[in-house]
Amino acid sequence: MKEIALVLLTIIIAPIIGGILTGIDRKITARMQNRFGPPILQPFYDLFKLFSKETIVVSSTQILYAFLFLVFNMVALVMFVLKMDLLLILFVLAFAVTALILGAMSTNSPYSRIGAHRELISVLAYEPVLIAMIIGIYFVTGSFKIDDVIKHNNFLIFELPFIFIAFTYVLTIKLRKSPFDLSTSHHAHQEIVKGITTEFAGPILGLIELGHWYELVLLFLFIGLFFAKNIVVAIIAMLLGYFLEILIDNISARLTWKIMLRLTWSMALGLALVNLIWVYIKYRVL
Repeated sequence: MKEIALVLLTIIIAPIIGGILTGIDRKITARMQNRFGPPILQPFYDLFKLFSKETIVVSSTQILYAFLFLVFNMVALVMFVLKMDLLLILFVLAFAVTALILGAMSTNSPYSRIGAHRELISVLAYEPVLIAMIIGIYFVTGSFKIDDVIKHNNFLIFELPFIFIAFTYVLTIKLRKSPFDLSTSHHAHQEIVKGITTEFAGPILGLIELGHWYELVLLFLFIGLFFAKNIVVAIIAMLLGYFLEILIDNISARLTWKIMLRLTWSMALGLALVNLIWVYIKYRVL
């Protein structure tokens, strides 16, 4: 009964937090650009407006893929809150982005298809780093279970500093922010209109936006996991991480997918592998 209540609470509260964070993002972005900006609750107004519109789709399968994107992100977040297996959560997240890519590919729009191709390249860039992060956590704690990670006798950041840096790096790709807003952009920073979401509209686009809010909350819970020994420190770390992503988004020019792939596989993945070797020697060899 307690777990059911926790699941329902997560499903209700997470999009509220995600929407507020999105509103704060827009407000801070506007201030950085010397604008007043929309109200913090504007994302909710936009979402309600999308759901009030008529459902128009280019391909009938778009509805299914948008729904799957929302459901998989929701399930991944619920699994995290229930302190389940990190590896399974990563797989569910991969299913979510796969659904979004398939939804974009189900249309004949060149903008949508280019966005889908770029999103697929982004996945190829950040997934190895995320897998390395999960493996590093396993080396340190001896478990993939979030419950065991939280019970670990030290902050993960002290034992996985390079992996944490690599994760914050790929987080920019995952959030589709500059300089890696290649497949789509909330601020129209790229040249392919709305990219992967170009052909989604009305309630269908609303489902995708809602899915993004669940995804946003989950990604920053991963940051909190590195500071899980102290809830206050974890919250501060998550807020600082979010502000850093907004700052990077506003001071960076968009890079090409080739540069993104090269930098991610060399710098981020390189840092993660160095940290993996370090903790493997420390916990598995010595």
